[in-house]
Amino acid sequence: MAVLRTSVLSIIPLSEHLAEVIVDEGVEMTLADVEAYHACLLDNFSAPLKLLINKANQYTYTFEAQEKLADLPEISAMAVLVYSKASYAAMKVLQQQPKKNPWHLDVFTSRREALEWLEQQS
Repeated sequence: MAVLRTSVLSIIPLSEHLAEVIVDEGVEMTLADVEAYHACLLDNFSAPLKLLINKANQYTYTFEAQEKLADLPEISAMAVLVYSKASYAAMKVLQQQPKKNPWHLDVFTSRREALEWLEQQS
């Protein structure tokens, strides 16, 4: 499968249930961006979805977008790949914030370890 695009991110298909997501540099994701992202996932992948969120770029999101970012029932697991201690700490804080639908997520500094973890998730 070819790389998929929304206006603010790339989705790299790794299998019919697994995708790597890379948000563009300098973007502020809005709720509309998250909705387009979710629609792209639903149109191109089969549930249960497993996502490798590659934080290769610096970006932010609005509060509304943050609340809905992983609020898609078809997403069964997310591995977040970070490249700095600051990003790791920020993701751990975000992971622990109360949510209506808790995220099944872990944070990694190794792409290989992130993918291995995703493979083990049901």
